[in-house]
Amino acid sequence: MVERLSSEVLSSIIGDIYDCVLNPEGWAGVMIRITEAVDAAYTTVALASTAGNHGRFAAQSPWDPVQMRVLQEDYDFDAIPGLKAAVVGDIDTPVATLSHMSEAELQQTPFFQNWAKPQGLREACITKFVHTPDRIGLMGCTTRADRGIISAEEQRFLALLSPHLRRASLIGDLLDQARVTADLYRQALDHLAVPVVLTGANGAILHANGAAERMFSLQGPIFSRNGLLQVQNSAVARALLDAIASAASADASLGSRGIGLPISAPGQPPAVAYILPLTEGTARAAFRPACAAVFISTTTSSSPLPEAVLATLFDLTPAEARVLLRIGSGLSASKSALALGVGENTLKTHLNRIFAKTGTRRQADLVKLVSDIGTPLATQ
Repeated sequence: MVERLSSEVLSSIIGDIYDCVLNPEGWAGVMIRITEAVDAAYTTVALASTAGNHGRFAAQSPWDPVQMRVLQEDYDFDAIPGLKAAVVGDIDTPVATLSHMSEAELQQTPFFQNWAKPQGLREACITKFVHTPDRIGLMGCTTRADRGIISAEEQRFLALLSPHLRRASLIGDLLDQARVTADLYRQALDHLAVPVVLTGANGAILHANGAAERMFSLQGPIFSRNGLLQVQNSAVARALLDAIASAASADASLGSRGIGLPISAPGQPPAVAYILPLTEGTARAAFRPACAAVFISTTTSSSPLPEAVLATLFDLTPAEARVLLRIGSGLSASKSALALGVGENTLKTHLNRIFAKTGTRRQADLVKLVSDIGTPLATQ
């Protein structure tokens, strides 16, 4: 297991994930590598509308195509054991089926009896890696019946992959929209409708496509100052540069930083930034010597949920982000605790950690912090 889940394997898979931004045909290979790493039977990536109750597989490792079609068409979120828990749970948090029910309970379900058992399958581990206002992204690894339950180490491995899947899929969406009018590959940045800026490790602008140059001329939501990339929203300016610096060091070190950073000033139309590392020795190296590509989206539906923005900016846990969102909106501690369904002592514990992570000391500071970030927090 140590070799399968080593840091070298993790970094290599993350690199392959980012290469899929430029070459979407590589997703099936990534699913195969994840399957092998966690000793699964097969792995899928599904994208579902928040308005619906079914998903579609954007990519999968090899498995019986007839059975996979049955899975998508005949079973909704409520019918698959453990799936609903992952959908309503926290982002980047793997949910193993047998951590929510006993094996006896699982084996009594119609899904297990009619679909999983005949194929020699046991349980799944599902990770929610995207949650925007209009859709949910889920990665699922399903195991064979002849192996043990999904281990904590395997779940940790999947959790580390999750933010990289999110970044690659959301940036890929921006490029897919542009491919309607432009055939993108490598040198075609200037033909994209999506603003893209290539930078060095310190944020120095090495190239900006036409759409980004137009934003520069309007002085927002991105602009150039002394040759460095800057943003209107001063509250996240440091976070943007930190994410660019992390992208320059290694794919794996970037983590959740630089995903959906709100860069427009409060009160301005929403705009968010996504940062793609351009690592040497990969397909993305076509853009070297740039170290990072900064993609700008002004599509409201692509903005992450406010809790995800706060977690990214301040390295908060999902629970801490929910507390900050409510306390920062002006709710009292008692009302926030009631709204979140937690005790006041638990909320105070979260609040103390939030103060430490955000460099604040009182609720008024948190209210100002949330106000300064502005969109997309205020629009939810």
